[in-house]
Amino acid sequence: MRQQPVLEVRGIRKEFPGVVALDGVDFRLFPGEVHALMGENGAGKSTLIKVLTGVHRADGGEVLLAGRPVRIGGPLEAQQAGISTVYQEVNLCPNLSVAENIFIGREPRRFGLVDWAAMRRRAAELVRELDLDVDVSAPLGSCSIAVQQLVAIVRAVAVSAKVLILDEPTSSLDRDEVQRLFAVMRRLRDQGVAILFVSHFLDQIYEICDRTTVLRNGRLEGEYLTAELDRMELVSRMIGAELAGLDQLGGGKRRERTAPAGPAFLQADGLTRRGAVEPYELDIRPGEVIGLAGLLGSGRTEAARLLFGADRSDGGTLRIDGAVTALRGPRDAIARGIAFCSENRKTEGLIGDLTVRENIVLALQASRGWTRPLSRTAQDAYALRWIRALDIRPGNPEAPVRNLSGGNQQKVLLARWLITDPKLLILDEPTRGIDVGAKAEIQKLVAGLAEDGMAVLFISAELEEVLRLSHRVGVLRDHRMVARLDNDGELTPEHVMATIASGAHP
Repeated sequence: MRQQPVLEVRGIRKEFPGVVALDGVDFRLFPGEVHALMGENGAGKSTLIKVLTGVHRADGGEVLLAGRPVRIGGPLEAQQAGISTVYQEVNLCPNLSVAENIFIGREPRRFGLVDWAAMRRRAAELVRELDLDVDVSAPLGSCSIAVQQLVAIVRAVAVSAKVLILDEPTSSLDRDEVQRLFAVMRRLRDQGVAILFVSHFLDQIYEICDRTTVLRNGRLEGEYLTAELDRMELVSRMIGAELAGLDQLGGGKRRERTAPAGPAFLQADGLTRRGAVEPYELDIRPGEVIGLAGLLGSGRTEAARLLFGADRSDGGTLRIDGAVTALRGPRDAIARGIAFCSENRKTEGLIGDLTVRENIVLALQASRGWTRPLSRTAQDAYALRWIRALDIRPGNPEAPVRNLSGGNQQKVLLARWLITDPKLLILDEPTRGIDVGAKAEIQKLVAGLAEDGMAVLFISAELEEVLRLSHRVGVLRDHRMVARLDNDGELTPEHVMATIASGAHP
């Protein structure tokens, strides 16, 4: 006889203005399992997690812990009930030390005072369990994004949780760090902890998860044993469509990508920034997609930021339309037809308190200057045009952008830059943390923009995605561009990985 679920929801319903986010969803989580929660952006995954942790109060249905109905009033109550959560966007205090972040709100005390030595000692023990080499007394802000993500996971598992919810915990981790995390997850699973795992990396789902629940459009599509669910069938159930035309999602053969001829729109010659990226060469022609590949911390983002003026170069030259150009900042880049979608869409892209309309017109308004404001009529027209063109959901231009799913937020950010009609669009991890359906839409959009003559610089940690879209690929390692490869149809992820490993074109 199967054991009782440690966590269960029955008939959960949650509505927001104009949107039914969850519509009668059932879900079960058993002790000692890793359970995947899958679905498109907007399917209801994040909303379900926020109901489970008390961030949102359900409008109907019930939540049960160990078979008993409960009403969780907030994240603190959830933690006290044994539910710990690590969200996709790391929410830590960079000004505090690693140890302080791990024990914030639960500091060990002696004689009524914080026992700093005990805190650092216990934090060091927890960090070692993840095989993470970090000074627990160092400010968290001095650590990389990947280390900060791991610290958030350490903090969550330090509470002796019965339920551990991991919402896209691997989005900022490299392969070795993912394996360390999985080793910890397996130990926790073997100790009886129930783990709810959300990821858009299908390989990770099949590597670590025992069961899978699929949501679609706020409803339960089904619950499956992961080993018995074919990958193509999983994707089909997530997006509600047959995938015969999406060969890129099934590992289909890539076609040769022939680079367009003609003069370069942008050319970097020995461009560098000390401590960020070594001198590199790069040229991009109209209608060409250049991919940047490399492991986490390889210098991909740093190289792109120099092209947008987000960081100032301290060596080399940049030519735009053949003329040597010194970018003093992003405004100069925008004026010269360059747009940049940051990988940190919530901190460096969208403004959550503004509406979809206000976010879409932001870059265009900035390029015009605040002395030439766009009329409300013009704003509405631009917003509606791009909402329809990119199928942004919900299609309400006055909805706060923070209420949209990750994939739809990414579309809003793309709309903001496409409205400026750029000549070069720089996309830094545009599909990170979004589902396969939205990922396919964005990939098709990028290919279409290039066919229409736009130059695109495409950065992604997923090599298949880079090779699928790019005419040429720049490979970075240790903040140095080690190779520039033609995507001739024979270029494979294994070839690129060999280039990264060797530091040179094999």
